[in-house]
Amino acid sequence: MSPWTPRTLCLVASALALATGRSPAGAQEQPSSIVIVTGGEPSLPIPTLMEGPQSNQANIEVADHLFLRLANLGPGLVTAGDRGFEPMLARSWSRRDSVTLVFDLDPRARWHDGVPVTARDVLFAFQRARDPAIAPKLATLTRHIASTEAEGERRVVIRFTHPYAEQLYDATWHVAPLPAHLLVGLPPDQLSSSPFAEHPVGDGPYRWFRRVPGEYLELAANPDFFLGRPGIERVIIRSAVDPDARLNLLLSGEADAMDNVPPPLSNLDRVAADRSLRLVPVPSSTIGYLLFNQRARGDRSRPHPILADPGVRRALVLALDRQVLVRAVLGRYADVPFGPASPLLWIRHGAPAALKQDRAAARRELGLRGWADHDGDGILDRQGVPLSLRLNYPSSSAIRHTMALQIQEQYRQAGIRVELVQLEFPVYLERRNAGDFDLDFASQMQDPSPSGLTQSWTCTGGSNVARYCDPTVDSLIQEAIGSRGETRMLWHSVLRRIEEDAPAVFLYAPTYVYAVRRRYRDVTIRPESSWISLWRWSVARPTPAREAGY
Repeated sequence: MSPWTPRTLCLVASALALATGRSPAGAQEQPSSIVIVTGGEPSLPIPTLMEGPQSNQANIEVADHLFLRLANLGPGLVTAGDRGFEPMLARSWSRRDSVTLVFDLDPRARWHDGVPVTARDVLFAFQRARDPAIAPKLATLTRHIASTEAEGERRVVIRFTHPYAEQLYDATWHVAPLPAHLLVGLPPDQLSSSPFAEHPVGDGPYRWFRRVPGEYLELAANPDFFLGRPGIERVIIRSAVDPDARLNLLLSGEADAMDNVPPPLSNLDRVAADRSLRLVPVPSSTIGYLLFNQRARGDRSRPHPILADPGVRRALVLALDRQVLVRAVLGRYADVPFGPASPLLWIRHGAPAALKQDRAAARRELGLRGWADHDGDGILDRQGVPLSLRLNYPSSSAIRHTMALQIQEQYRQAGIRVELVQLEFPVYLERRNAGDFDLDFASQMQDPSPSGLTQSWTCTGGSNVARYCDPTVDSLIQEAIGSRGETRMLWHSVLRRIEEDAPAVFLYAPTYVYAVRRRYRDVTIRPESSWISLWRWSVARPTPAREAGY
């Protein structure tokens, strides 16, 4: 964290005074507030700009306070079909045919400068989002949208290239409208460096107030928010990279809430012991896994000498007791997933159970491929070459560090030597993207839609750093995406095929445990965007002190 200056200390002292209820002498009633401490710093929370390094959870969550989508996901988080979505900017929608959706905007919606939200704003944002030169990720996500048109000031017509189950999701989730009246004359590539980027004007429940880079960001309630005035007047978001620092801010009373109490498990006991705090378990969008490199380490022109064999990969899955790993590090707040499906993904429900450890079966698989302990040193070898692999993981992750040590020991007991390579995050990321690893201990945040699996588990996926390629998986995914009916069983076929091919060993699907002061009421934390419902929270007012009577 950056050094604190006298000026910023004064600003934060004022903000914290609001959050803790300690008001300056002589003040009347201070507005309610909340201080949230997170690991990431929101620096550019503006739709169509959250690409590349800016595509992080901190930016996304702040953008959800400032800018509204046409509709949000409902409580079931189901992304397929036309039901289960909640109106936001669009008060209603209808279907004209199998490739056309019509949205009617709420006439009460206003930008923070008072100008009405219109169809022009929706079209402007989609124009930017569908331009790969401006927003390459969004352009990919919205590739099935053929056109967007306005019919009057408050009606938007979105047409798709073909019928498929997630049309409504693609039309509403990826792109939040932008104020065209403020931005239409700005060259498209200059938005990120414009005054608007320094002080965004949105249409959501909170307005931009101020930001001190490296320290905190403050939002103020929008008193004219058309869906109802927020119950909390000020939102102060503090950033601290170190997990222990975040926890100390919470326990010292300098923060009111934090996203995911970090390991070890004893930290949960520390929070639970503070009677002013409550723990709030929330299904996460995260999945942790050991990724097997399909290509030679550092040389993608050749297959990996060990891991290109799917039988070896299956043996590496069977050699691990994943239940023991999860319980030791995450306790009851995680499960072993079946395939790459986080708790956020609705397709996870009804999927088969993950394989249990079977060390004997793992040895048989490896023995069939010539791996045996020929020299009696406890490590399997073939033609004089030991079964030895390097496992890369980032030093910033306490979970992965603790689990990596246990994985190393479990593999040793199975006759597999694993060298742990702990790296600073930028170096870890550089080596991962270059394919310079045998095993990569990855932790990935997934989109609410299972169609996001294309990014890491298809032959041409942009995040497929291990060069995994199974045409059958690609075909099954495209069939599931293109289906208009019930798709759950199709997606389960995708998961089963990935499990059979074993491109990775899927280790944990965590439930995050948030901490929030008990004085906040109506607390709801959503897995797709942690604080998106914060405007609906309220604050319990302190009970006035009774007179002594003498």
